[in-house]
Amino acid sequence: MRHPSSLKQEFLKKWILGLQRCGFSSKKSTSIMERKKAIKLSADLAMASTRNGRTCWSRALIANASRDHESKILAEQILGPESQSLKKASSTVPPVICSRRIRSKKILKRSCSSHVRRVRKIALPQKVLSANSVAKRLVQKRTNILKSLVPGGEYMDDISLIEETLDYIAYLRAQVDVMRFVASATEVVNQNSD
Repeated sequence: MRHPSSLKQEFLKKWILGLQRCGFSSKKSTSIMERKKAIKLSADLAMASTRNGRTCWSRALIANASRDHESKILAEQILGPESQSLKKASSTVPPVICSRRIRSKKILKRSCSSHVRRVRKIALPQKVLSANSVAKRLVQKRTNILKSLVPGGEYMDDISLIEETLDYIAYLRAQVDVMRFVASATEVVNQNSD
């Protein structure tokens, strides 16, 4: 994992460049909703391009941005020359790493299956079985919620989902820190100009 300060610097640089490509440097009249959409899209794409399409979530963000025509044009403007290479990377969802993990998980299950069969033959009390099933359902429910929150999460197995979620959270945190810094710097400039 990269150092947070270098991550924030790269994100800020790409975000500002994306906003400039959207036309925020010019004094064009745009609606608040258009500005909001462009700021959110440029922040998401800056975050994904900072990751260079190496993770499921970054490829999913780029793929999601390229779905409808209006967002696709805006995404191409924001990403600029690197848009073609990132789009190619985003077309490989789910990644090879996830499929390797699934295969290793299947191999592990197969090798442990004889041990599992022996353990299942032991009779467990009904209370333990019901507690087990409740816990499994709760974990499954929360896993499904997590899959819906992380971009591209529906294509991931559980182990990949946890790793991708941790990486995504780190990048979201960097994004929030940079946005807070920009907002506070804007407030200071506005207070000094009054």
